[in-house]
Amino acid sequence: MRILSISVFALALSVVSLIAAEPAKILAGYELQHEWDFSDKKSLASFEFSDPAAWRLAKSGERSVLELFRGSGYRYKVSSPQSIALLANRKFGDFVLECELRQTSAEYGHRDFCVFFGFQDAGHYYYAHFATKTDPRANQVFIVDAAPFTKITSKTNAGNGWGDTFHKVRVERKGAEIKVFFDDMNTPVMLAEDKRFGTGYLGFGSYNDTGMVANARVWAPKAQTVTVKPTGTLFKKAEKP
Repeated sequence: MRILSISVFALALSVVSLIAAEPAKILAGYELQHEWDFSDKKSLASFEFSDPAAWRLAKSGERSVLELFRGSGYRYKVSSPQSIALLANRKFGDFVLECELRQTSAEYGHRDFCVFFGFQDAGHYYYAHFATKTDPRANQVFIVDAAPFTKITSKTNAGNGWGDTFHKVRVERKGAEIKVFFDDMNTPVMLAEDKRFGTGYLGFGSYNDTGMVANARVWAPKAQTVTVKPTGTLFKKAEKP
C-alpha cells in the first residue's frame, strides 16, 4: 500500500512538472522552434555576446542557467543596454518566448533584466525591461532606433519585485503588437505597438546589472522563422570610440 501511494505521488509530481513546463498558451500555427540546453557547453556557441567575458554557464540549485555574472565592457554610441546575448542562428518575426529570469544585483529601483527582440544591429532593436520600479527609463518596452533608448509602452505596471528567486517571463510579438508577462501568464504587465523593425534576432541581457536565464524556449510560425549563419559581427565596430 505504501509503495502504491509513493508511486501515485511520483506520477502526480511528473504530471505537475509536465504542465509547468508547458507554455501558458500556444498560439495557433506556432511550433517550438528553439530550446536552449544550458547544461550543454555547446549551447554557448548559439549566442553572440556584446561582451563574451561577462557570460558563463552555471548551476542555480537544480537549474542549469546562462549567467550574466559581471558588468560588460561594451558601450554603444547612444544610451542603450550594455550586456546582450543573442541567439545568432535564428531570426524571428512573430514569436512567443518563455523563460525564467533571476536578477542577482543589489536592490534598487532600476534593478533589471531584459529580453531583446527584433534585433537588426547594435543600433536598431526592441527590448522588454523588467525592473523593480517603473519610471520613463525603467520597466517599459523600449526601442533603440539610432538614438538613445525610448519607451514605446502603452501600458505597464508599478514594477516587478525580483527578490532572490526565479520569475517566469513571457514575451509575445504578433505583427506590431507586443505583450509582456511576468509571473502571471494570463495578464500582461506591459503592452506596446510598433512595426519599425521586422524579423530579427532575440535574446537576453541587462542594461548594466547581472542575472540568470533558465528554461528558455521560443515558439513561432515556420514562415516567421529564418535560419541564418552566425556572422560574429553583430556588435563589432559598434562600441564607443
